[in-house]
Amino acid sequence: MKEIKVVVSDLGNVLIPFDYNIIIQRLNEIEENLGNFFYSNYKQNYEIHREFEKGNLTENEFWVYIKKWTKNLLSFEEFAEIYSNIFTLNEELISYLPEIKSNFKLVLLSNTNSIHQRFGWAKYDFLQYFDKLILSHEVGFAKPEVGIYQSVINFTQEPPEYHLFIDDILEYCQAAENIGWKTIQVKNQSQIISDLKLSEIIKI
Repeated sequence: MKEIKVVVSDLGNVLIPFDYNIIIQRLNEIEENLGNFFYSNYKQNYEIHREFEKGNLTENEFWVYIKKWTKNLLSFEEFAEIYSNIFTLNEELISYLPEIKSNFKLVLLSNTNSIHQRFGWAKYDFLQYFDKLILSHEVGFAKPEVGIYQSVINFTQEPPEYHLFIDDILEYCQAAENIGWKTIQVKNQSQIISDLKLSEIIKI
Protein backbone atom coordinates (compact mmCIF):
# COMPACT_ATOMS: atom_id res chain seq x y z
CA MET A 1 0.00 0.00 0.00
CA LYS A 2 2.77 2.42 -0.88
CA GLU A 3 0.20 4.75 -2.48
CA ILE A 4 -1.39 5.36 0.91
CA LYS A 5 -0.82 8.88 2.19
CA VAL A 6 -3.30 9.03 5.08
CA VAL A 7 -3.88 6.55 7.89
CA VAL A 8 -7.25 7.03 9.58
CA SER A 9 -7.72 5.20 12.86
CA ASP A 10 -10.76 4.55 14.99
CA LEU A 11 -10.35 5.09 18.73
CA GLY A 12 -12.52 2.69 20.74
CA ASN A 13 -11.61 -0.99 20.50
CA VAL A 14 -8.68 -0.12 18.26
CA LEU A 15 -6.40 2.16 20.26
CA ILE A 16 -8.37 1.98 23.49
CA PRO A 17 -10.40 -1.17 24.09
CA PHE A 18 -13.43 -0.55 26.30
CA ASP A 19 -15.81 -2.64 28.37
CA TYR A 20 -19.33 -1.53 29.31
CA ASN A 21 -19.44 -4.34 31.87
CA ILE A 22 -17.33 -2.08 34.07
CA ILE A 23 -20.20 0.42 34.21
CA ILE A 24 -22.69 -2.33 35.02
CA GLN A 25 -20.54 -3.70 37.82
CA ARG A 26 -19.86 -0.33 39.40
CA LEU A 27 -23.50 0.73 39.30
CA ASN A 28 -24.52 -2.61 40.77
CA GLU A 29 -22.24 -1.79 43.71
CA ILE A 30 -24.29 1.35 44.36
CA GLU A 31 -27.61 -0.49 44.35
CA GLU A 32 -28.41 -4.08 43.51
CA ASN A 33 -29.19 -4.46 39.78
CA LEU A 34 -28.81 -0.71 39.13
CA GLY A 35 -26.19 -1.45 36.47
CA ASN A 36 -28.40 -4.02 34.78
CA PHE A 37 -31.33 -1.58 34.86
CA PHE A 38 -29.20 1.20 33.39
CA TYR A 39 -27.70 -0.90 30.62
CA SER A 40 -31.05 -2.41 29.64
CA ASN A 41 -32.49 1.08 29.19
CA TYR A 42 -29.35 2.30 27.46
CA LYS A 43 -29.54 -0.47 24.86
CA GLN A 44 -33.29 -0.20 24.36
CA ASN A 45 -32.95 3.53 23.75
CA TYR A 46 -29.77 3.37 21.70
CA GLU A 47 -30.98 6.21 19.48
CA ILE A 48 -30.41 8.51 22.47
CA HIS A 49 -26.79 7.42 22.59
CA ARG A 50 -26.46 8.00 18.84
CA GLU A 51 -27.99 11.46 18.99
CA PHE A 52 -25.59 12.35 21.79
CA GLU A 53 -22.68 11.03 19.73
CA LYS A 54 -23.72 13.26 16.84
CA GLY A 55 -23.95 16.31 19.05
CA ASN A 56 -27.70 16.57 18.60
CA LEU A 57 -28.22 16.30 22.35
CA THR A 58 -26.39 18.47 24.86
CA GLU A 59 -24.89 16.93 27.98
CA ASN A 60 -27.81 18.35 29.99
CA GLU A 61 -30.34 16.81 27.61
CA PHE A 62 -28.54 13.46 27.71
CA TRP A 63 -28.39 13.66 31.49
CA VAL A 64 -32.20 13.87 31.69
CA TYR A 65 -32.37 10.30 30.35
CA ILE A 66 -29.41 9.05 32.38
CA LYS A 67 -30.96 10.27 35.64
CA LYS A 68 -34.02 8.12 34.98
CA TRP A 69 -31.91 5.11 34.06
CA THR A 70 -29.79 5.45 37.22
CA LYS A 71 -32.81 6.18 39.45
CA ASN A 72 -31.46 9.62 40.45
CA LEU A 73 -28.86 7.97 42.66
CA LEU A 74 -25.80 9.73 41.20
CA SER A 75 -24.65 13.26 40.52
CA PHE A 76 -23.64 14.10 36.98
CA GLU A 77 -19.95 14.05 37.94
CA GLU A 78 -20.29 10.67 39.65
CA PHE A 79 -21.97 9.18 36.61
CA ALA A 80 -19.51 10.77 34.17
CA GLU A 81 -16.59 9.23 36.05
CA ILE A 82 -18.14 5.75 36.02
CA TYR A 83 -19.35 6.09 32.42
CA SER A 84 -15.92 7.16 31.18
CA ASN A 85 -13.51 4.93 33.07
CA ILE A 86 -14.04 1.94 30.80
CA PHE A 87 -10.95 2.25 28.61
CA THR A 88 -7.62 0.46 28.50
CA LEU A 89 -4.67 1.11 26.21
CA ASN A 90 -3.58 -1.00 23.25
CA GLU A 91 0.04 -0.34 24.15
CA GLU A 92 1.51 -2.25 21.22
CA LEU A 93 -0.41 -0.39 18.55
CA ILE A 94 0.13 2.93 20.32
CA SER A 95 3.88 2.29 20.31
CA TYR A 96 3.82 2.35 16.49
CA LEU A 97 2.07 5.72 16.21
CA PRO A 98 5.32 7.76 16.05
CA GLU A 99 6.52 5.61 13.15
CA ILE A 100 3.20 5.89 11.33
CA LYS A 101 3.14 9.64 11.96
CA SER A 102 6.59 10.03 10.39
CA ASN A 103 5.45 8.53 7.10
CA PHE A 104 1.75 9.37 6.76
CA LYS A 105 -0.84 11.92 7.69
CA LEU A 106 -2.50 10.49 10.77
CA VAL A 107 -6.16 11.17 11.53
CA LEU A 108 -8.34 9.94 14.39
CA LEU A 109 -11.93 9.20 13.40
CA SER A 110 -14.23 8.34 16.28
CA ASN A 111 -17.88 7.98 17.18
CA THR A 112 -17.64 9.40 20.66
CA ASN A 113 -19.25 11.96 22.93
CA SER A 114 -18.25 14.93 25.03
CA ILE A 115 -18.49 13.05 28.33
CA HIS A 116 -16.23 10.22 27.21
CA GLN A 117 -13.84 12.77 25.79
CA ARG A 118 -13.65 15.03 28.85
CA PHE A 119 -13.77 12.38 31.57
CA GLY A 120 -12.22 9.43 29.73
CA TRP A 121 -9.77 9.54 26.86
CA ALA A 122 -8.71 13.20 26.45
CA LYS A 123 -5.92 12.61 28.99
CA TYR A 124 -4.00 10.16 26.79
CA ASP A 125 -0.62 11.37 25.55
CA PHE A 126 -0.75 9.38 22.31
CA LEU A 127 -3.29 11.84 20.90
CA GLN A 128 -0.41 14.21 20.18
CA TYR A 129 0.61 12.06 17.21
CA PHE A 130 -2.58 12.76 15.30
CA ASP A 131 -2.71 15.60 12.83
CA LYS A 132 -6.46 15.89 13.35
CA LEU A 133 -9.18 14.47 15.57
CA ILE A 134 -12.46 14.03 13.68
CA LEU A 135 -15.06 13.42 16.39
CA SER A 136 -18.69 12.61 15.73
CA HIS A 137 -20.11 14.99 18.33
CA GLU A 138 -18.10 17.87 16.86
CA VAL A 139 -18.80 17.31 13.14
CA GLY A 140 -22.47 16.30 13.48
CA PHE A 141 -22.14 12.94 11.75
CA ALA A 142 -21.44 9.42 13.03
CA LYS A 143 -20.08 6.38 11.23
CA PRO A 144 -21.33 4.93 8.92
CA GLU A 145 -22.77 8.25 7.69
CA VAL A 146 -20.90 9.57 4.65
CA GLY A 147 -20.55 13.01 6.20
CA ILE A 148 -18.05 11.93 8.83
CA TYR A 149 -15.76 10.35 6.24
CA GLN A 150 -16.07 13.46 4.10
CA SER A 151 -14.95 15.49 7.12
CA VAL A 152 -11.67 13.58 6.99
CA ILE A 153 -11.22 14.24 3.27
CA ASN A 154 -12.02 17.91 3.79
CA PHE A 155 -9.09 18.03 6.19
CA THR A 156 -6.58 15.89 4.31
CA GLN A 157 -7.36 17.28 0.85
CA GLU A 158 -6.28 13.92 -0.57
CA PRO A 159 -8.23 11.71 -3.02
CA PRO A 160 -10.21 8.92 -1.30
CA GLU A 161 -7.98 6.13 -2.63
CA TYR A 162 -5.02 7.50 -0.64
CA HIS A 163 -6.76 6.82 2.68
CA LEU A 164 -6.40 3.67 4.79
CA PHE A 165 -9.04 3.26 7.48
CA ILE A 166 -8.68 1.06 10.59
CA ASP A 167 -11.86 0.17 12.48
CA ASP A 168 -13.26 -2.78 14.40
CA ILE A 169 -16.80 -2.59 12.98
CA LEU A 170 -17.40 -4.16 9.57
CA GLU A 171 -20.26 -1.80 8.68
CA TYR A 172 -18.02 1.21 9.23
CA CYS A 173 -15.26 -0.30 7.09
CA GLN A 174 -17.73 -1.06 4.31
CA ALA A 175 -18.97 2.54 4.34
CA ALA A 176 -15.38 3.72 3.94
CA GLU A 177 -14.78 1.29 1.09
CA ASN A 178 -17.91 2.60 -0.63
CA ILE A 179 -16.25 6.01 -0.98
CA GLY A 180 -12.97 4.55 -2.18
CA TRP A 181 -10.91 4.10 0.98
CA LYS A 182 -8.84 1.03 1.71
CA THR A 183 -9.66 -0.56 5.07
CA ILE A 184 -8.44 -2.92 7.75
CA GLN A 185 -11.05 -4.38 10.06
CA VAL A 186 -9.68 -5.07 13.52
CA LYS A 187 -10.88 -8.46 14.72
CA ASN A 188 -8.35 -8.83 17.52
CA GLN A 189 -5.55 -6.73 18.92
CA SER A 190 -2.65 -8.84 17.61
CA GLN A 191 -4.09 -9.13 14.10
CA ILE A 192 -3.97 -5.37 13.52
CA ILE A 193 -0.19 -5.30 13.88
CA SER A 194 0.22 -8.12 11.36
CA ASP A 195 -2.10 -6.39 8.90
CA LEU A 196 -0.28 -3.08 9.23
CA LYS A 197 3.02 -4.82 8.54
CA LEU A 198 1.60 -6.60 5.50
CA SER A 199 0.25 -3.27 4.28
CA GLU A 200 3.71 -1.71 4.74
CA ILE A 201 2.30 0.90 7.10
CA ILE A 202 4.76 -0.22 9.77
CA LYS A 203 8.04 -2.02 9.31
CA ILE A 204 8.55 -5.70 10.08
